[in-house]
Amino acid sequence: MRRFLTPGVIALVALAMPPARGASVPFRASRGMVISANAAASAIGAGVLRDGGNAVDAAVATAFALAVVHPAAGNIGGGGFLLFRPARGEPAAYDFREVAPSSATPTMFLRDGVYDERRHHWSHLAVGVPGTVAGLHAAWRAHGTLAWRRLVMPAVRLARDGFVVSIDLARSLRAVLDDMQPYPASVPQFSKRGVPYEPGDVLVQPDLAKTLQRIADRGPAGFYEGETARLIEREMQRQGGLITQDDLRAYRALVRPVLRGAYRGYDVLTMPPVSSGGVAIIEMLNVLEGYDLARMGAGSAQAVHLIAESMRRAFADRAAELGDPAFNPVMPMARLVSKEYARGLRRTIDPLRASVSSPSSFEWPAVSSETTHLSVVDARRNAVALTYTLEQSYGARIVVPGAGFLLNNEMGDFNAAPGLTIDAGLIGTPPNLAAPGKRMLSSMTPTILARDGTLFMVTGSPGGRTIISTVLLTILNAVDFGMNAQDAVDAGRLHHQWLPDRLTYEPRALSPDTVALLEARGHRVEQGGRQGAAEVIVFDRNADVLEGGLDRRQADGGVGMP
Repeated sequence: MRRFLTPGVIALVALAMPPARGASVPFRASRGMVISANAAASAIGAGVLRDGGNAVDAAVATAFALAVVHPAAGNIGGGGFLLFRPARGEPAAYDFREVAPSSATPTMFLRDGVYDERRHHWSHLAVGVPGTVAGLHAAWRAHGTLAWRRLVMPAVRLARDGFVVSIDLARSLRAVLDDMQPYPASVPQFSKRGVPYEPGDVLVQPDLAKTLQRIADRGPAGFYEGETARLIEREMQRQGGLITQDDLRAYRALVRPVLRGAYRGYDVLTMPPVSSGGVAIIEMLNVLEGYDLARMGAGSAQAVHLIAESMRRAFADRAAELGDPAFNPVMPMARLVSKEYARGLRRTIDPLRASVSSPSSFEWPAVSSETTHLSVVDARRNAVALTYTLEQSYGARIVVPGAGFLLNNEMGDFNAAPGLTIDAGLIGTPPNLAAPGKRMLSSMTPTILARDGTLFMVTGSPGGRTIISTVLLTILNAVDFGMNAQDAVDAGRLHHQWLPDRLTYEPRALSPDTVALLEARGHRVEQGGRQGAAEVIVFDRNADVLEGGLDRRQADGGVGMP
C-alpha cells in the first residue's frame, strides 16, 4: 500500500491484489473520511473537510475530481444517486439518473422491425440526457456549506494542468482506444495523437477544463444551457442522436423519499425506484432476518444457500415489477419491502434444496461494472453514499467535441423492445421500456445504516446488477458476522440474479467443500471474476472513530481524511 501525504490530508492507494481473508486492520480516522476509486479525488474531498466543508461538500468535490482522473466511470456526462444522512434531521435521496430524450420511443432500438444491439448500446441513440451536474448541484444547494466554485475548481485545475497517468489508467485507456476510433474527439482526448498513454505521462484535458470552468462559474446553467448545451446538440445532430438543447434545459434532478427498512435492530436507508437496488436490498434483508446466519458462519454452505435464495427471489421481483415510478404508478414497492411479504418468501425456500428459476425462456444480458461509488463521513457524522456511472466503461466512448467529456450509454438499460423476450437475453417487459422523459431502471444501491439514532455504516459499489449483491454482503459481513470495515470489504463475494439460473462466486470466496455441498443441493455453481469495488465506512461509536474499508479489487482505490 502506498501512502501519500499532503498538508493536513492523508490519502492511501491500494495496489491491485486479490481479496484477502482473515483479520485486516481498517484505516481509521476521527475527524472525517472520504473513500473513492481514486486517491487524488479522495484527497480533494478530504481537503474540503479540512477547510470546514461537510460530507455533501466533500462528495461533490470528489465526484467532480473523479470526472477528470477516473474517466471510465467518474463523469459529468452520466448520472446516478446520492443518499444523505445528516447527523441531525431528515435524510434525503437525490435521483439524478439520466432520462430518455423527448423523441424516444419503445421501439427505437429496432431497425426495420429487427433488434439492433448497436443502436441500443453503442451509438448516439444510446445516450440519455445526463444528470450528474444537476444532481450534485441540487444536493449542494440543499445541504452544502462551502461555495460551489470552491468545490468544482480543484477538478478544473486537474483537467487544465494535468495529472500523472497511473499504471491502471494507462492499461485501461490502451484497452478502449480502438473502440474510440469512430469518434473524432475521443482519440485526441485520451491518447497522444493516437499513441496510448504510458504510466508516468501527464494527461491534460483542456476542453474538459473549459466545461468544468463553465460549471464552476454558472452552476448547472454552465452545462445544460449555453456553449456546453450547443456542443452536445451539435454532436447529436451530426451522428443521429436525439438529445436537443430543449431536452437539456428541461432536465431536473429529483428529491425522492428515502426508502427505509430495518434489519436486526439497524435502520436501513437506501434509494427508492428508479433504483431497483434499494427495494432488492430491503427485500433480501427481510428474508434473511428469519435465519441465524451468525450461527451458520460466513461462507458456510447453509448461509450461502439462504443468501442465494434470497437473491434469486429479489431479482425475480425486480424483473417483473420495477421501473420509473412516474410511468409505473402501481408498482407494489410497499409490498415488496414488507416483513409480511418476506415471511411468505421464506416459506418458499427449502433449507436443503435450491429453487429453480423460471420462466426459463430468457436470461439477463451482461451489464458493465464500470460504475463508481464514494462514501463520505464528516466530523459531525453527516454521511453521504453516492453512486454514479456512464454505464459501460467509458460510456458510449463518445467525447463531445470541444467539451471534453464522455457521454453515457444508459439508454441500454431500457428494455430492448415491447414483448421482445428471447433466449439470447433480451427483455421486453413493460415497466422498463423507453419513453420520452423516462428514467431507465438502475441497480445502483447507495446505502446507509444507523442504530439507535447513530450512524453505523456507509456502503455502495459498482458492478452492474452485482452491485445489489455486493452491498448486501458488506452489510451481512458487518452486522451478522461481526467483521470490521476492511474485512467486510475483503471477504469473498457471490451473486445470483434469478436468470440465468446460476450462483457465481469470486476466486477463493468458497471452499471446494462448500461448492460441492451447494451443488448437491441443486445449485449450478460457477466461479467468476472479481465482483464490485465496495467503498465502506463503519462508525465505531464506542471509540468515536471511523473505520474505512478500501477495496483492493480496484487498482487505484483511494482513502482520504483530514
